[in-house]
Amino acid sequence: MIKKRYLYLTEEILKENPIMCEYMAPSLDARQDMVVMEVPKLGKEAAKKAIEEWGQPKAKITHLIFCTSSGVDMPGADYQLTKLLGLNRSVKRVMIYQQGCLAGAKALRLAKDLAENNKGARVLVVCSEITAIFFRGPSDAHLDSLIGAILFGDGAAAMIVGSDPEPMVEKPLFELVSTAQTIIPGSDGALTGHLRETGYTGDLL
Repeated sequence: MIKKRYLYLTEEILKENPIMCEYMAPSLDARQDMVVMEVPKLGKEAAKKAIEEWGQPKAKITHLIFCTSSGVDMPGADYQLTKLLGLNRSVKRVMIYQQGCLAGAKALRLAKDLAENNKGARVLVVCSEITAIFFRGPSDAHLDSLIGAILFGDGAAAMIVGSDPEPMVEKPLFELVSTAQTIIPGSDGALTGHLRETGYTGDLL
């Protein structure tokens, strides 16, 4: 049961951008202007907590994986977060866009590969989403468009992934033993997402 959700959008923001309250109105510019600034900031808060729980200097972070379906920009949110956190300028960054609910699992799979194939690597994984990218008014003819508004809120998560933890220094919470990915035959169209002038649209079957 969802007891509480958080949203970046406020009544004031929607009053300033009334086109976002219409169904499928062209409003991508307004949405992009919001999320490309706020997604890295939200990710920063989650990353700070992860680094604090890890207990090691952020200078030990060698890689950064940032994933979001909330907007696309260049330089990306990975670059912005590197600056916001004050990470080493040489940190190796990977930006993952438009993966929806799969993003976290994909980021962990990639982090595992990076950690196991780069001795001493410590990978900061950050997922951050702001639903302003697909918020829109309802349509009597397309009630399915409300599913995203019902299910999702704004939030971020982060963790440090590594291999061969330092004894008495690092305290792993769990171990990623193996990862895999496959395409299920006949699953085309089960989950789709498209970035259009109207914002991000998605379909869940």
